[in-house]
This record gives sequence, C-alpha cells and structure tokens, in this order.
Amino acid sequence: MGEKKLRGRFAPSPSGRMHLGNLFTALLAWLSVRAAGGAMVLRIEDLDPERCTRERAETLADDLEWLGLDWDEGFRRGGPHGPYLQSQRSEWYAECFRRLEEQGLVYPCFCTRAERLAASAPHRADGQAIYGGRCRDLSEAERTERAKTRRPAWRVRVPEGDMSFEDGHMGRYTEDLARDCGDFIIRRSDGVYAYQLAVTADDGAMAIDQVVRGMDLLDSTPRQLYLYHLLDLPAPRFWHVPLLCAEDGRRLSKRDGDLDMGALRGRYRPEELLGKLAHLAGQTPGDGPISLAELRAVFDWEKVPKDDIVVHTGKF
Repeated sequence: MGEKKLRGRFAPSPSGRMHLGNLFTALLAWLSVRAAGGAMVLRIEDLDPERCTRERAETLADDLEWLGLDWDEGFRRGGPHGPYLQSQRSEWYAECFRRLEEQGLVYPCFCTRAERLAASAPHRADGQAIYGGRCRDLSEAERTERAKTRRPAWRVRVPEGDMSFEDGHMGRYTEDLARDCGDFIIRRSDGVYAYQLAVTADDGAMAIDQVVRGMDLLDSTPRQLYLYHLLDLPAPRFWHVPLLCAEDGRRLSKRDGDLDMGALRGRYRPEELLGKLAHLAGQTPGDGPISLAELRAVFDWEKVPKDDIVVHTGKF
C-alpha cells in the first residue's frame, strides 16, 4: 500500500464577504496541502443561522475559485464525507453529544451572561472570562426548578492538569483546561451546537489530518484535543498562522470593507493579489504578480512569520 495522502481543509464561516486575513489563511492552508501532494476539503461552517446564509456561502466559493484555490472534496464538489455544510450535520453533532453524556461529562448551565461574568474566575489574557463552575454541581431538583424559567446551555467538564501539543508552526503550546478555560459550552441554549464540538466532530469524521488556521484559534486547540480523546476520533496536526492587523493593532475583520473580496477583486487580478499575499507570508522578496504554480514550488513554512503582520490598509 502507498503512503496515506495528506488531507487538509479550509472551513470558513459565511457570515460576510471574505477579507484579506481570511485569504491569507486560506492560501497558506492550500499551499501546505498542495506542496505535499495532498487533498483539500472545503467545509462551510454555517452553524449560526442568524449570520450565515447559503448565498454568502456561494459567494465565498466563487471568491476562492477566482483566486485559484481549488478543492477536491466538499461544498459544490460532494464527496464521501458529506454533507459539507455544518447546518446539515446536526445528527452527527447530536451523536457526539450523546457520547459525552454517556460518560457523565455533560451538564446544563443556566447562567445568564451577567452571571457568568460575575461568577467567573479571573479573565484570560485575551479578555475571555474563565467559567467558574457555578452550575456544575446543581442537584437534579435545582436543575428542574431552573429549567422552568430558562433554557440551559450545555457544558463539558474538563480535567485539571496540563495539556500540551506541538504546533507545526508556533511550537509547543500548553494549557491547563481547568485553570485557563474552565468547563466550556458544547451546545448553546438555543440548541445550536457550539464551534468547539462541531469542528472537532467534523475534522474527525472527515479524516482531516492537517489544520492550518489563524493564531486566534490557538487556545481552542487543547479543548478540541480533549474532545478528540473523549470521542475517540483521530486528531489532526495543527499549524497556526499569524494574524493580519491594521496599523492601530486591531485585527482585520469582515467590517473592513475596503479589504474584502468585493473591493479586492475590483482592484487586482488573481496573480497580483496572490503576489501581495505571498509577500506578506514571507514567501517572496517582493509583492509582484505570481502564479499559484510558482508559489507552490517555493513554499516553505520556515519563511512564514510568527508574529502578527501589519497591513498598511490605506496603501494596499
């Protein structure tokens, strides 16, 4: 038998038009897989029905195709691991939720946002509150009484002790889930399954073995590795890449309309935009036009910066 083919993925959320930062990550994910001769999967993470629409998902796929970032399996292509829209995968998430319930690790949380903040442990460095366990040990009678007036979210219990992994780009990362995160939500009070459960369930089910994504998700990885273990799913290896920031230090977002794909497609040809992205990623000495074939031939993870990258938005 031949060596197993690498499987990577790009899994964007269609909550708005892709911006330069999304493209930067998508390009690195594509290059990492294609340079290794692997297969690329496109999954649409449209869990939030209020923000994500099918029309936006179609536009997102159009933008990727315009840039030349093709995929072998997934949205619009089909494949053996579908469906590739998370909004259509709730039965699989419910099965994973049941597996955790059977292990006695899931409990209802009735806290309002204000109560969660008031009862939380000190905040993390990124400003997120660490859940203090207010609802962890409620009696059945207390749960029944609270359920009369409020639908609960559902949390999974986390263990004490360090959880470490070796990031392919950023190196060793360690976190104590109990101290640094607390029991985390896997299903929201409106019934929508949370990102941490859905992304783990899907990457495991789709046999993804390489995940390239932004640094803002680095601290999600220990939570997901914990869920991979509990669900007995194969975990991928992770590569986290620097974020693109404006001159004032804020992270680029979908609110930056001048750097979204609508504006960028109006200003550049695909090869011109690829050249600018490749330069930001440290792959080329200049930002002149380049083809994907040329870029794939010179791609090297060692050239990718580790610190966040400042983009001069007014000049881009």
